[in-house]
Amino acid sequence: MSFTTALKLRAPFGWLAAGYQKPVFVVLVGLTLAAMGGLQVLGRPLKTGAADQGIVSFELAGDPAAAQAILDSWGPAGQVYAGLSLGLDYLFMVAYAGSIGLGCVLVAGRLGAKAATPGILLAWGQIAAALLDSLENYALIQLLLGNSGQLWPLLARWCAIPKFGLVVAGLLYVGLGGLAAWIVRANGRGEGQD
Repeated sequence: MSFTTALKLRAPFGWLAAGYQKPVFVVLVGLTLAAMGGLQVLGRPLKTGAADQGIVSFELAGDPAAAQAILDSWGPAGQVYAGLSLGLDYLFMVAYAGSIGLGCVLVAGRLGAKAATPGILLAWGQIAAALLDSLENYALIQLLLGNSGQLWPLLARWCAIPKFGLVVAGLLYVGLGGLAAWIVRANGRGEGQD
């Protein structure tokens, strides 16, 4: 079995024909950037003294008192923006998980079998990040709806931390792995010209 066949069997997006992977990746990156822009606009009113990082401060609050202080600092209008932001985040999680995950698969296909395994694992990790993100959002929505208790802020925090880790690891793999693949390809072309 060839590397390409093994990659398709093990990696997410293996169902997507190789000729469609790059165009779908470009569309997903565009969707990710558009959703990020929308989240930035919705997030501006959420930066307060109690939430200097906006919605991220809310995600990482971790306890009911800190979460309530953030909600109080936002007031009713800010809480509407937070709800809209959490709603848009469901589109964002599909977009970022798809773009980073597919980026990992594309880079893995260029790096060879040994360096591909981390890329494939990180591609699956982006799906896990989106699932963690959706659970985190559910907990935050519960807080916005007034459902207090120790569980919701703690759940949001412990979903957010690994989510951020998986996303950063995926981005690093795509960036550094893509650069490594480009260098190898550029050196291969240069040697062929001698």
